[in-house]
Amino acid sequence: MPIHPTPLVGVMGIIEDVSRRIPSGWQDEGQNIYLLGTTSTELSGSAWADVVHDHLGGRPPAVDLAGEKSLAGLIAAARDEWLISSAHDLSEGGLAQALAEGAMRFGLGARVWLTELMERDGVDAASALFSESTGRVIVTVPREDDVKFRGLCEGRGYPVLRIGVTDSEPTLEVQDVFTVSVDELRETSRATLPAVFGPTVTEPTAASA
Repeated sequence: MPIHPTPLVGVMGIIEDVSRRIPSGWQDEGQNIYLLGTTSTELSGSAWADVVHDHLGGRPPAVDLAGEKSLAGLIAAARDEWLISSAHDLSEGGLAQALAEGAMRFGLGARVWLTELMERDGVDAASALFSESTGRVIVTVPREDDVKFRGLCEGRGYPVLRIGVTDSEPTLEVQDVFTVSVDELRETSRATLPAVFGPTVTEPTAASA
């Protein structure tokens, strides 16, 4: 398979206290899901454009380095104050992919709505789900920390919007768009490599070795 020319930037860091790391998926039901950042109609070169239209050309999403720095500082501050229980960036595949991976991480589902996001940012459902606009992260926040978290975001002037809630049911539901079980998400995710490379090769037995 061809590999498209892609600039990569590797970043390494030290986690001084591994117990304070932020997982990429949610582990508890009833927590609020927030989207940090704003969404634009930036589908050119996206996973959606590749899968749906077999096209990877066009203008890539705009990058705001100052905004990225502000977002990193916000996430770090929320972590230091124990306000968030998970965080997942929105990159390849956009919001839909981040939600799927967040649900698969520990097997808990979520109920999500897009109406306020679409109205606030002036995008349609496809862009809300699959745009790869930069400077965005979804986080889960325990309800008892909700007011303090929103205050932290507002105090730092970073866009924040509640878009859903985690659920004990192993189902990811995006209201009025789709509902899919976590098992189906995992099955689809795990089938990717075997579909490309064929079934897993078994180790040789003693007789054939």
